[in-house]
Amino acid sequence: MREEAFAALRAGFSGELLRPGDDGYDRARRVWNGNVDRRPALVARCADVADVQRALGLAVDQGLVLSVRGGGHSAPGYGTNDGGLVLDLSSFKEVTVDPVARTARVGGGVLWRELDARTQAAGLATTGGTVSNTGVAGLTLGGGVGWLMGKHGLAVDNLLSAEVVTADGAVHHVDREREPDLFWALRGGCGNFGVVTSLEYRLHPVGEVLGGMVVHPLDRAAEVLRFYRDLCPTLPDEAEAYCGLLTDPQAGVPVIALLLGYNGAVEEGEEVLRPAREFGRPLVDMVAPMPYVARQSMLDEPNAVDGLHRYWRSAFTETLDDDLVDVVVDLAAGFTSPLSAVLFFYVHGAATRVPVEETAFAARRPQWDVDVIGQWTDGAESERHTDWLRASWARAEEHLQGSAYVNHIATDDAPEKVRASFGPNLDRLRRIKGQYDPTNLFRLNPNISPVAPQPRRPAD
Repeated sequence: MREEAFAALRAGFSGELLRPGDDGYDRARRVWNGNVDRRPALVARCADVADVQRALGLAVDQGLVLSVRGGGHSAPGYGTNDGGLVLDLSSFKEVTVDPVARTARVGGGVLWRELDARTQAAGLATTGGTVSNTGVAGLTLGGGVGWLMGKHGLAVDNLLSAEVVTADGAVHHVDREREPDLFWALRGGCGNFGVVTSLEYRLHPVGEVLGGMVVHPLDRAAEVLRFYRDLCPTLPDEAEAYCGLLTDPQAGVPVIALLLGYNGAVEEGEEVLRPAREFGRPLVDMVAPMPYVARQSMLDEPNAVDGLHRYWRSAFTETLDDDLVDVVVDLAAGFTSPLSAVLFFYVHGAATRVPVEETAFAARRPQWDVDVIGQWTDGAESERHTDWLRASWARAEEHLQGSAYVNHIATDDAPEKVRASFGPNLDRLRRIKGQYDPTNLFRLNPNISPVAPQPRRPAD
């Protein structure tokens, strides 16, 4: 980056520009995953859309690698890089709720806990992940599974419109009527198409919900997993059942937990979730009525703490066969860190009834998102924990599909897996990418390679 180019950017920039050696630079370069330690040449904390345009112009003119950071929650660390430019949207904190229209307008730097606090004040919510510190924009662009997906669909199914700045600096306001191809691509195509500076969502009435964990000892894990496998297909749209093999933070021993929720009348939920709560002899049943924001944050501690060192792998599966059950139970018995986990998220209900071609998100079948997650506190131990996870994943992967929830794709996943995860929508995504980002400026993501638009043939 030439000094005169930086000086020209600084002259018209309203936000904050941080380079190595500046006060605040080390803090600004950090992301949620503490195991990602990169040093960009410049962090541009944009104050408005004009700043976004200026920062993009610098990246293009100087040939800089570009990262776009919303919430900074990307486990692979896509929100930062070495030697390039980080376009930081953390100042884009606008949240405007219309309780009559049941919509919310949200800035690209908002976290889910910030949005949920505002929408719940009006008794409303929209599907938004399973922890509260995820960035709204990043989760949505990759599809957006969450605690409301069975009843209300994915985050992308509730996206009404978006403002996006493309590689050429143009600002687009898109929805089903305005630039529908770009709007379609944003709903599941990740950050491949531009910088999303604001989003508009459909909201739903969500009051007190039923939620919590039912915890069993690890020596019953195979039995619990087989019960869970049979339970999931019986669930109504209002119910959610996830499962985790993890370490009990109080006792310090591995356990298996059913993570349950019901999005409807609490009395109905008590009956629907009764089989899961009465199965076997649990160590503890913590399922109870609670505010939605409490259920949305119940996995935050200690699992989603900012700054933990992380490495994980993920894939979908439509079946939990006995061999996979045996493998993951064995993995849990050998955790190298008490913060590591194996998690199962069941995709069902309204999220699976949207036609595959309706949005760019293609995983529209009932199935489990399976995640083997390594987490630890001491960076000096990274090699030991990542070696364990790679060996563990090699054992589990042969029982899983060759595709994944795109928000959980790792940087070392094979390109074939990335392509498979976009499914039959990949070709259309590549054509739209070629139209809006032909040089692949936005490539730090589960990347879609652009295809140049074909010239129209003259009419006969």
